[in-house]
Amino acid sequence: MSHHERIAHSMELPPATAQPNVYPLSWRSQTAKLEEVWDASQREYWDPKKLPWDTFDAARYSWEEREAMAYWWTLLSVFDASAPPVFAAAFIKTYEAHEEDAVRRCFFSVTRDEQNHEQLCGLAITKLLEHPDPLTYEPKTEIGRKAWKNAHWLYHNGGRYWSGYKNAVPKYSLAVLFSSFLMGEIAAATIFHQMAAKCSEPVFQEGFRKVGRDEGRHMAICMALMERDYPKMDLSDKALITKQIRAGFLFLSGVLFEPPEDFWDIGPDFIPNQREIEAVARNAGFYIPEYEAKKENWRNAMLNLKGVLDKYGIPFPAIPEVGISGQEVRDVDMKDIIPVF
Repeated sequence: MSHHERIAHSMELPPATAQPNVYPLSWRSQTAKLEEVWDASQREYWDPKKLPWDTFDAARYSWEEREAMAYWWTLLSVFDASAPPVFAAAFIKTYEAHEEDAVRRCFFSVTRDEQNHEQLCGLAITKLLEHPDPLTYEPKTEIGRKAWKNAHWLYHNGGRYWSGYKNAVPKYSLAVLFSSFLMGEIAAATIFHQMAAKCSEPVFQEGFRKVGRDEGRHMAICMALMERDYPKMDLSDKALITKQIRAGFLFLSGVLFEPPEDFWDIGPDFIPNQREIEAVARNAGFYIPEYEAKKENWRNAMLNLKGVLDKYGIPFPAIPEVGISGQEVRDVDMKDIIPVF
């Protein structure tokens, strides 16, 4: 049918709308848990600007300390700044797939939450550096110069991820997306709760507490959808999920562990620089888990996810980096991955 063809005079009712399309709309509801999560998201919504920033005085820290703390927020921003558009794309997909009303609203709430998390990163970076972004900032110390170089490579790899994600989302079912999203949420909830407990700055403590609460709510959304859909999942989707979990581990290790050099495009000085920068931030009272603690956190998150997927007969990939055996997955590429933090 051409764009200008008129059909209303020739038939009683129009033909069915070609799919995928956000129309026709329906407001069916069948998953009570998602209504509860939506209601919680409404109660718990918060404004990053209203955190206790009046308690924070960046001048208390040396420039080296400020640049080191800003680096960690920059690292986080690689993942959290991609989250709003990532979930916005998934939100659109819930409409095209004619998901139940509460699913659509829950994905809207996640997109809104992740925008807050991105803004928190931006506020922290801007206050610490007195500059709105880490790439055009002019470093004041040697630590700052190392952080500045690493930041460029972090954003380069983030750009590769976004290009891949845009291509991947139309190819995968929502069931596959849920498992990938859950992976990020399990890990994120762990690290933010730890940082809230151990950071010395009140504004960061409060920010991490709220972000951790959001991530736990996002995890509940994914779990409810998996419980609804996974018992009737197609076998081919199970194989895709196994690959996605391995890909997600490699991608999210960039913030939760250390970026694997055979997957991340980074130079030989990247990890030594990052370790040195993190040590400066820790000494300033900004809690970042040490290497072994990161490894244990990541291992526990993977075991938790494995426990979920085992219930549905989904093979778990081998994660030798943290001592988890499983199905071998090879040839994972940035263009294949869809997890989000």
